[in-house]
Amino acid sequence: MGTTETNRSDGSSRLDRRLLLERLSSYWLVGAGFFAVALFGLIVLTLVQQSIPIVSEYSLFQMMTSSNWDPASDEFGFLPAIVGTIYVTVLSMAMGTPLAILAAIYIAEYAEGRTKLIVSSFIDVLAAIPSVIFGLVGLIVVVPFVGDYLAPAVGAHSIGLGIVTVSLVMAIIVTPFMISLSVESLEALPDELRESSLGVGATKWETIRTVLLRAAGPGIFSAILLGFGRVFGATIVPAMLIGGQTAIPESPFDAGETLPTLIVNDFGELMSIPLTQSALILVGLTLLVVVWIFNFGAMLVRRRLQRRWQY
Repeated sequence: MGTTETNRSDGSSRLDRRLLLERLSSYWLVGAGFFAVALFGLIVLTLVQQSIPIVSEYSLFQMMTSSNWDPASDEFGFLPAIVGTIYVTVLSMAMGTPLAILAAIYIAEYAEGRTKLIVSSFIDVLAAIPSVIFGLVGLIVVVPFVGDYLAPAVGAHSIGLGIVTVSLVMAIIVTPFMISLSVESLEALPDELRESSLGVGATKWETIRTVLLRAAGPGIFSAILLGFGRVFGATIVPAMLIGGQTAIPESPFDAGETLPTLIVNDFGELMSIPLTQSALILVGLTLLVVVWIFNFGAMLVRRRLQRRWQY
């Protein structure tokens, strides 16, 4: 009798400890979520507060549409950097996205055994290389290639440094990340999808194109979003290869500027000037807002795609 009561007491104690641990874990997870939200809000509030001096002196529309960036003359035009950022992002994604999707299809659906292991390992190694290494290789290889061969081939003039150079290197940098996520999305699909499609007479490519890409679409879309964010906020490679020209580029082969490189190139030497510092912080706030708007809109699009592709 006493043994039974002891066992019940021990079982009750263990249950109480498990419930307490589960409750504490839930509190910790909720706290971590609120901390992330609070941290984001704190960053936004800090940037907004530090941007007030420049906004009180110049209208936001005026700065966004002005092409003159000369802090020494109190001219703060963001338009060249905005145009350069759009150029680099669009060109990089246009070059990297098709290659990433095709490579992911090959790795997930065609490569087998040692070949798949070698190719996947190579992709992982590329993703782990620091961006500054790509920048150095870009200076040694891509800059002469663009200046001496690519630009003359299309009838353009280029010193090698410029938007096309940055876009080529950033496409190489961002592609491994998109490949890895796309491969995971394709490999996560159940084999029943493949077998059902092949069983009704579809070829392998038809199965991939009409069934697998459709089912893995949301995951591949997320991979493209990751690539977009990485290119849009890239700093070290554009700073090394874009040329630092604060003028609206007339051609993709021209030197230019992006929003992140504008901050990097000017913040250190001009941070003692309050108005210039405020302008550069406003550039950072602009980057944050644009990325947030894009990600929020992309999240809505992804949910709609998921609902559409489920039926």
